[in-house]
Amino acid sequence: MDLDFTDAELRRYSRHILLEEVGAIGQSRLRSARVLLVGAGGLGSPLALYLAAAGVGTLGIIDDDRLELSNLQRQVAHVTARIGRNKADSAAETIGALNPEVKVEVHARRLDAAWAWENVPKYDLVCDGTDNFATRFLLGDACHLLGRPLVSAAVLRFEGQLSVFKSHLGHPHPCHRCLHPEPPPEGLVPTCSEAGVLGAVTGVMGTLQATEALKLILGIGEDLSGRLLLWDALDARFRAVKLKRDPACALCGEAATIHDLSAHAETTAPACAI
Repeated sequence: MDLDFTDAELRRYSRHILLEEVGAIGQSRLRSARVLLVGAGGLGSPLALYLAAAGVGTLGIIDDDRLELSNLQRQVAHVTARIGRNKADSAAETIGALNPEVKVEVHARRLDAAWAWENVPKYDLVCDGTDNFATRFLLGDACHLLGRPLVSAAVLRFEGQLSVFKSHLGHPHPCHRCLHPEPPPEGLVPTCSEAGVLGAVTGVMGTLQATEALKLILGIGEDLSGRLLLWDALDARFRAVKLKRDPACALCGEAATIHDLSAHAETTAPACAI
C-alpha cells in the first residue's frame, strides 16, 4: 500500500487522516479505489463531488443525457453556461476544478448489457443514481453476477430511499430483486420529470450514497446491506426497514434462473439521471 503522500495531499486530506477510522492507510485506499457512477444528475452530482473531494482516485461516469435548464434546480455539478453539453463531460470538468488529483473516466453513452458486462468489473463498486427501472435492473443483475457492490438511491417528490446490495457475497445479503422481483408496469411509478422533486432531497440522498460508498472502500462501520433507509423530508423522519434474502429469488435464490445478462441484451437503457 502506497503511503507516500505529497505535502499538498496531506493538507487536502488532513481532516480524513485525523480520523482514527481513516488515517493514512484509509486515505491510501481511497486514492486506489475505482468507482463507477451511473448518472450525473441530482443524485450523481453530490455523489461525484463528495467522492472527488474525499480523494477517490478514479471515478467513472456514464451518462448519455445533455444538460437542460430544468436540471439546474438540483444537479449541482453543472452550471448554466454548460447547457446543451453532455452531463458526464460537464461533471468531469467540475471535478477537475475541485480536485485535479482525481482521474475521471467519461462514458458519454447509453448503458447496455454488453457495456456493463465488460466494464463493471473494471471498478470496485457501482453507484446507481438513475430514474428508470431498465437501468436499475440491468445494474442490479450485473453487479450480482460480476461480484461488485451496488449502492443504490432513489428520490421522488419529498422522499428518498437508499440501500447497499452485496448479494454476490452470499447469505444473508439480499440482491435488488429480493426487494423488487420484476420492474413495475410501465407508467405505474412516475419519474421526477412527471411528479417533481425538491432539489435538496436529491442532495441529501446523493450525499448519503457517497457516505455508504466511502464506508465500503474504507471497510468501516455498518453498511446498509440488508436494510432499506427511507427518508420523508416533509416529516423530517428517517426509518430503516429490514431486507431479507429471498430463497426463491430469480437472481440470488437457491434455484436462481438468471445467470447472465441475456435478458437485457436487447435493452439499451438511458443512464438518465434524476
